[in-house]
Amino acid sequence: MLGFWLTLITLAITSSGKSLQKSSLTQKAGLLREIKCLLGDEFPCRQDFVKQRSNAAKNVIYINGIVYTVDDTDWDQTPQRFIHLNGATVLPGIHDVHIHPLESSSRVETTCQLKSKTNPELMKDIFKTCAPRQIGTEWILGGGHSITSILEHIEKGGRPPREIIDEVLSDVPVVMLEETSHSVWVNSEALRRANITKDTPMRPGGVIMRVEGTNEPNGILLEDEGVSIMEFALKPTPELEELNYVGLIDGLWYLNENGITSVSDARVVWGRGHDKTWERVCKEGKLTVRANLALWAYPQKEDAQQIEALKDMYSNVNPECFLRKNQIKVYIDGLLESTTAAMQEPYVKNLNLPGIFDNRGMNIFDQSRLSKYINKLQHFGDNDGFDFLVHAIGDRGVHEALNAFDDSWISGTRHRMTHLEQVKPEDFNRFERLNVIADIQVAGNFTKPSARGNIESLVGKDRAYNFIPLRSIYDAHAHVTLSSDWDVSTPNPFIGIQNAISRGHQSVKVKDAVEMYTINAAYAMRQEHVVGSLATGKDADFIAIDTDIIDQNNKDVIHKTRVLQTVLAGEEVYWAEDQNLVDDATCQILEDSYYYGSCSFDHYCNAYP
Repeated sequence: MLGFWLTLITLAITSSGKSLQKSSLTQKAGLLREIKCLLGDEFPCRQDFVKQRSNAAKNVIYINGIVYTVDDTDWDQTPQRFIHLNGATVLPGIHDVHIHPLESSSRVETTCQLKSKTNPELMKDIFKTCAPRQIGTEWILGGGHSITSILEHIEKGGRPPREIIDEVLSDVPVVMLEETSHSVWVNSEALRRANITKDTPMRPGGVIMRVEGTNEPNGILLEDEGVSIMEFALKPTPELEELNYVGLIDGLWYLNENGITSVSDARVVWGRGHDKTWERVCKEGKLTVRANLALWAYPQKEDAQQIEALKDMYSNVNPECFLRKNQIKVYIDGLLESTTAAMQEPYVKNLNLPGIFDNRGMNIFDQSRLSKYINKLQHFGDNDGFDFLVHAIGDRGVHEALNAFDDSWISGTRHRMTHLEQVKPEDFNRFERLNVIADIQVAGNFTKPSARGNIESLVGKDRAYNFIPLRSIYDAHAHVTLSSDWDVSTPNPFIGIQNAISRGHQSVKVKDAVEMYTINAAYAMRQEHVVGSLATGKDADFIAIDTDIIDQNNKDVIHKTRVLQTVLAGEEVYWAEDQNLVDDATCQILEDSYYYGSCSFDHYCNAYP
């Protein structure tokens, strides 16, 4: 029988598993104050209490709930019944191996909130009202619009986008990031500061849209041209660094609220100091997840210099916290919606993008350049080297990335490819053969089968049928993970699980989806020997939730699941305000104290058998 011992503050059970003996009234009164602090609504009190946990931790067994260990193969068949969970369900902590906590939480980049499908001409009033609210930089930032709506506006003869912003904001640089983060909409002042003119040539990985009939930039920058102009807007300053820090702290709480205990920040833009922000949170003891940082490989930087810079940032062990810089993020292609994802055959829709003459998308890193980076960085010196996280959406991009891994193959790597929206059947088996992890996102509404019509308009009905072939890749015995790509999609893993089991012929089982978010993802982060399942000798990373998601009777309500408690390495990092998880000994103390009115025993304990 597999039990698991948890290093927690819960004041209930001794290391022998026996209830606490009755203590003196003085001891009891002090303990009661701590219990009331822990269980009550006084958040500052609870916050202070948490700080003492490392000095006051006890060994605890959780009982009276359903515990899915995700350990071995039959973990879903024999849930162990072991604090009183009051019927709650326990799972290993959720891993999200493709997420953007810092970028998603920073208030700097979200000043102007644009609606997805609004006519660009109707956004002028938004620019007027939002610009004075900008913080952290003199550039006006925001976004949320649809690249499709902007391009359709141009196709129908609408004004160049830069002119629309210039009409209301001409003397300050403006950058609006579209909803998928793969393009920006800018004004003339932003173009001037970035030195983008009619004479700027096409550069690696980017597209400068032009005014029809001229070579003048129209204000739309795709892929790396958009990323590059943000380097000007977000050049590190003390104020900006502080705002990023505050944003990351907020983001970590949100992750814990969603049951997430491990993440891979999937694009750490080191030129903007993002890695330094993570390091500060680590040093201050405020990191409440295990984090692998995927350092961004800039398409426009010189290779030899960038490769050496990335080597210098490598770190696979941090004695201060669970932070490692041991992954590299590379884009091999773009996006289906903007027809920049690299496809084997032409798109059905043609946006006539400058420099892309065959309408088959583009490479941001091409196969040979990706191979060079893999060869130089997957192993160097006396360390294990970097694992690569490659953005690949189109079937040609997927194929070429797999070729690059094949060309550079050595044993022991755990490279992964993310998104995989279009994959040729002949490439399914290559994931297992090359030990390349397939990382897939299905939490967003745009990934649902019901949204397939939009994909058909881009690539045709036949290719849209297997949009995001989750089941096909899984059946080919690939090592598959699920992730969110927050803030493109919600970080809520239970929405991701619900969508993963609701994809028609590309659905997987609940058990499979849970493993993709836990033990499989732990493998991708090289920590499956420590976390990812609940087993003797592993760290206590786990969550308590209000729904038994493995029960077939609950398969349609998984997305409504609520996290009650999140525990990292035995320390509670999140608890729902109205949680009702109390142990036997606490109930006994509360019951004893009930007679002199110190606490409401009934509120916490009357539901327990």
